[in-house]
Amino acid sequence: MKWTGIYLLGYVILIGGVLAALWKMGVLASIGTTWTLIGVVIAIGIGIMVAVTSSGSKENIEIDRK
Repeated sequence: MKWTGIYLLGYVILIGGVLAALWKMGVLASIGTTWTLIGVVIAIGIGIMVAVTSSGSKENIEIDRK
């Protein structure tokens, strides 16, 4: 769980880079602000789901009693 925050930070930086590239190419101007924000929210939601899913697996510890 400790790497989830770093993963999410990297994902947000990736989304920021993609948005900057789309803005520089003029794609965001043709899409519109509302749809851009909806896409960003969806992308961050997917990033959170992937970060939590890959954060680790639960393991059961068995104790042998004598």
